[in-house]
Amino acid sequence: MRRNVPRESSPLETEICGVLFKNPVIGASGTAGYGLEYIPLLDLNRIGGISVKGISLEETAGNPMPRVRETASGMLNAIGLQNIGVTAFIKDKLPYLRKYNIRIIVNFWGKSADEYVKVASILDNADIDMLEMNISCPNVKEGGISFSSDPEKTREVVGAVRKAVRNKPLIVKLSPNVTDIKIYARVCEAEGADALSAINTVTGMAINVHTHKPWLANVTGGLSGPAIKPVAVKSVFDIYRSVKIPVIGIGGIMNYEDVLEFYLAGASAVQVGTANFRDSETMITIIGGLEKYCSDNNIAALSELTGTVLL
Repeated sequence: MRRNVPRESSPLETEICGVLFKNPVIGASGTAGYGLEYIPLLDLNRIGGISVKGISLEETAGNPMPRVRETASGMLNAIGLQNIGVTAFIKDKLPYLRKYNIRIIVNFWGKSADEYVKVASILDNADIDMLEMNISCPNVKEGGISFSSDPEKTREVVGAVRKAVRNKPLIVKLSPNVTDIKIYARVCEAEGADALSAINTVTGMAINVHTHKPWLANVTGGLSGPAIKPVAVKSVFDIYRSVKIPVIGIGGIMNYEDVLEFYLAGASAVQVGTANFRDSETMITIIGGLEKYCSDNNIAALSELTGTVLL
């Protein structure tokens, strides 16, 4: 029997790759910490799940400060994937997170295909629900070329991880910083991904006009928030029409109407991130809005809306 299966059927009940969520609202990786950071801020038991911050094989210190800069309609971050490493996460964080009635998705990454496989193999045997593979990382063995910006590198690393992951559904998180995201979606599906999440952040930069220096120590960072929502919706729209596996929509979601927009484009669930920095109750408010929308419009299942945009 699966852990944390919702007890009562509702219009928001969502199944992705055989994993049942009580609702489709998931805390986005990179903004949810290890999930535990949300405990003083909202009732974790009310949201569908958490995608924890990117976990690597070994502890990673991340980039130097400053690492975050607020922008118009969003924020730039260059945290640098700081984390305590997979072994410490499983030992020190996961037992506490398991106490809550939520689905646990672990985002993970590596500096090489071998590292991806090693961390994925460890997580595949942990008490979690799904894996989310962040391929927007530089392949140090290939001179720093991102796995997400070369279809053959994507094919190599997703294929290798798929062979190693036998127990958990594998989600691959796609980058928008490519010419045609559909190509990468199809490659991931062909290599055995069970689902896709889109999008990761958009590369951006901000400069201090008084010092003439970049605001971020890393110079560039990832742009998130409402500014990228149109890009994210278009990406989900394109991916949905290119593959048969589920798509989880991410990017600039602030309210329940934003969620519905992603659903109409083709999403089967969503992740909410930057909005939580403005209002820690955002995900709860969104869930309430979705429940009322379904009730007011006699919608038996939110999944009925997936991919139903009228063209």
